[in-house]
Amino acid sequence: MSDWMVTQSSSVGRRPRALSPLREHLRDTFWFAPTAAMVCVFVVWVGAEALDTAIVDALQEDRDYETLDELLRFAEDARAVVSAVGSAMMTFIGVVFSISLVAVQMASGQFTPRVVRLFVRSRITKATFAVFLATFVLTLLVMTSFDSVEDPRAVTSVPLVQAVLTLCMVGLSLLLFVLYVNSTLRLMRISHVIARIASESFRVTASMPVPAVGQEAPGLGAVTVWVPHEGQAGVLRDVHVARLVRAARKHGVVLRLIPRIGDFVVPGMPVLAVHGGPVPPRRVLRYAISVGVERTYHQDLGFGLRQLSDIALRALSPAINDPTTAVQALDRVVQFLAALSRRPLDAALHRDRAGAVRLVQPVPDWTELVDLGFAEVRGCAVGSPQISRRMLAGLDDLLLLAPPERREPLLRHRALLRQAVGKAAPTASDRDFALRPDRQGIG
Repeated sequence: MSDWMVTQSSSVGRRPRALSPLREHLRDTFWFAPTAAMVCVFVVWVGAEALDTAIVDALQEDRDYETLDELLRFAEDARAVVSAVGSAMMTFIGVVFSISLVAVQMASGQFTPRVVRLFVRSRITKATFAVFLATFVLTLLVMTSFDSVEDPRAVTSVPLVQAVLTLCMVGLSLLLFVLYVNSTLRLMRISHVIARIASESFRVTASMPVPAVGQEAPGLGAVTVWVPHEGQAGVLRDVHVARLVRAARKHGVVLRLIPRIGDFVVPGMPVLAVHGGPVPPRRVLRYAISVGVERTYHQDLGFGLRQLSDIALRALSPAINDPTTAVQALDRVVQFLAALSRRPLDAALHRDRAGAVRLVQPVPDWTELVDLGFAEVRGCAVGSPQISRRMLAGLDDLLLLAPPERREPLLRHRALLRQAVGKAAPTASDRDFALRPDRQGIG
């Protein structure tokens, strides 16, 4: 209960940040970070080469040929080191790429294809690729700076600063490689993946507006106009709440979002209903709705439960047969539903500064969330006492937290589970064992 109160109080008055299509595209791709790193390292190399040239020119003006001769001997040793670093970087890049492919393949096959997004958006993975490629490019550039002239009076450049920069990049590459392996191993552990999904889900919950005590939704009145979707077909990922609220306040209307976040929309489908006045400019509304090829956590209250349910179903499949993983997923399902057990659902009401409702955004209601978390897993619980015991314990805990008006779907799932297990259990002792609530499943 205290966790719910903290979440509720922290979300009052805070609107969800708009989802930037460009930022999301860059986070979902691997080309931007390595490209930016290689461009940056080229700029740094130009500066380092200019500094090396300035050092040689200064020593030649001072006729300090003895120091230049020592720098030339240092350059010969540095050439071998830089050449070895260039060859080793290609090997490191191949190792990192292989580890990433294996991790993605294992996560997709054992957990759910939707968790692959965690690997694709991993900052440490992109940083490792970027630094490794930048180091390799730097070694190639430095190799071009070595002068074949051995006479200190005629030499034009000695890559002293460039060699030191290369060694610094090698040190950074080794550090990132260690962090990358540690991060990848954590993401391959199901407990960390499930915890990450739960964390993202609670972040969505914290961004939802919570009405003040005694503040109810006003009547919207008749629909004056329907606004169709004019963009490409895809999954509704985000609505720019602040922009829609400003447009509705400026024109004195109330906007109601028709599809929920996560619904698939096609061109011509109504996406907004205008209540109480003329429609705001289509240009404002068009850029306030973001559509993509897949669902995201951003503003999607049910996406986390969808992934947890998928992980549990995959774990209970005959090919994997891992009920302990399903129990871990159910733990987070119960945690998430417990946090929402007393929270207003059905619709998120976004208000302007004067407190007037300007945007009504539909969200899943309590029954839909409970069904999403338990219905499919309950169908696979028959024959697995560990799952039936954990699910019964979770339903009992939620019945203690939920208000009376929200207990019906919980009681329904508990009755259906008891009925299914009772029919499938071969003996009375097996039935009693499978229907005994246990928060750990079986110890």
